Amino acid sequence: MRIIGGEYRSRLIQMPKGVEIRPTQDKVREAVFNILGDVSGKTVLDLFAGSGAFGIEALSRGGVNAAFVENNPKCIEVIRRNLEYLEIPDGNYNIIRANALSVLTRLEKEGPRFDLAFMDPPYHRGLAKKCLINIDSYDILSPIGRVIVEHFKKETLNNDLKTLVFEKERVYGDTVITIFRRIYERGK
Repeated sequence: MRIIGGEYRSRLIQMPKGVEIRPTQDKVREAVFNILGDVSGKTVLDLFAGSGAFGIEALSRGGVNAAFVENNPKCIEVIRRNLEYLEIPDGNYNIIRANALSVLTRLEKEGPRFDLAFMDPPYHRGLAKKCLINIDSYDILSPIGRVIVEHFKKETLNNDLKTLVFEKERVYGDTVITIFRRIYERGK
């Protein structure tokens, strides 16, 4: 897998071996970043991080900090090796070994607030919908926060959310990218 744009453009990163993950295709990642536009200065959350490709891509394109959340120790080691290989400074990232569904309480307490939250859970387990509902329930997003969800085309996401509103959706074969943005209640 390669980094598509920014400072680390065309550099290859490792993928975890012996782990059941579904890496996001380069063309899908590129499309997501084309939709997002300039990510300079943004803080990024990469849930179900796998190899760390989304968070690393954001850092490559000018993101200031990325938190990588992954539960699998083999994936954690690959993320660490990828960041070291690219010589990304320690202060620009945080690797968190945790369950993506339960880590949000901790992230809400510890901060920072994220401008971009990428979520690419395993397909066919209902995790995208559950995690989206959890993100909606916790105060982990900045005022300009956006959530980017990669999910299977037959999985529907909850549009009855309190702090998130549907922004756009793109279909790439069996993969769908759905983007939500943060909204505020009136009077706050």
